Amino acid sequence: MTTAPWIEREKAVYMPVFRRTPLMLVRGQGPRVWDDHGREYLDFVEGIACNVLGHCHPALVGAITKQAGTLMHVSSLYYNEPQLELAEKLVANSCMDRVFFQNSGAEAVEGAIKAARRYGMVHLNGAYEVISAWHSFHGRTLVTTAATGKEAMHALYPPMPQGFISVDYNDLEALKQATTDKTCAILLEVVQGEGGVYPADREYLQGVRQWCDDRGILLIFDEVQTGMGRLGTLFGYQTYGVEPDVMSLAKGLAGGFPIGAFLTKEKATAMAPGDHGSTFGGNPLACAAGIAVLDEMLDNDLPANATKVGGYLMERLRTMEAKRPVLREVRGYGCLIAAEFTEDLSGKLVETCIKNGLLVNPVLPNAIRLMPPLNLTMAEADEAISKIHQSLEEIL
Repeated sequence: MTTAPWIEREKAVYMPVFRRTPLMLVRGQGPRVWDDHGREYLDFVEGIACNVLGHCHPALVGAITKQAGTLMHVSSLYYNEPQLELAEKLVANSCMDRVFFQNSGAEAVEGAIKAARRYGMVHLNGAYEVISAWHSFHGRTLVTTAATGKEAMHALYPPMPQGFISVDYNDLEALKQATTDKTCAILLEVVQGEGGVYPADREYLQGVRQWCDDRGILLIFDEVQTGMGRLGTLFGYQTYGVEPDVMSLAKGLAGGFPIGAFLTKEKATAMAPGDHGSTFGGNPLACAAGIAVLDEMLDNDLPANATKVGGYLMERLRTMEAKRPVLREVRGYGCLIAAEFTEDLSGKLVETCIKNGLLVNPVLPNAIRLMPPLNLTMAEADEAISKIHQSLEEIL
């Protein structure tokens, strides 16, 4: 697993902000990738939950290739057909009424926050505060870092932008106590992905929805990771039966091609011409990729496959849990799964899994995260479980 030439090249020119796995990936196909030495890996990271169709899916490659030879970028000064078509498809298949496209998950969440603050200005006497949850993750811009419930991230870039309050996740009373006349929105993940794959309680989200209705404030769901079929429904809110007023999307929206979006219900749309914008957001190439992914997902009911295969993966892991006391808990929905251990062994386990041909993510010191493509087969799921079992055998 040595890639010393690549490591030295990066050290010479790239900002030292990543703790990279010493692995140079050069090719992908379906759920598999190959490194620069020709070694094959089953990929259960998939660009951190982005490659919902796997690598180099023919429908996605074809759409990008065709659009790249037609029209790649024109800016939002003009109309373009792929932007309109993708927006129409998202509205038709969600509870939302309006869409704005951006380039990443962080931009999508920041756009949702701007929409909420504008709503507070217009409808709530200038209310501007947003309540989020501890251990959440909402992005890497300064504003989305402030919204993220992790003090260690806040400490890196003082002073943090004002107007953000974090409370305990799944604690409705704490959220109510934090709400004031300054509150314009509550921002939550239906499953805290980067926090360790912790699902929200259904009753909690139902209570938050009712609280927002009672107070006249907005409910924002950050679905950057949970949207686009990941939990076994097209959008995560459908898993819980609780509709937000604003929703952010990215990651799987274009199958790994950079795109982001925030969507609003009509009542939450307070922005007017000139209030927001994006040079690259909604460009024809990204939107063509998004159309291809959404069509493939709907035509083949990939959320249902995520439920079936993801449920099977969790069942196999729980069988392993019963035999190995070191495996403490398996949790998640669909193809977003965490396996938590009684010891901080995720780093060593990930390293051993790589040696055995499997890529997984050390989401916490004592937990790994599995984010396979939504079109994964049962045979590929069995292969991954076998490699995890083999790797545990080697390190324990």
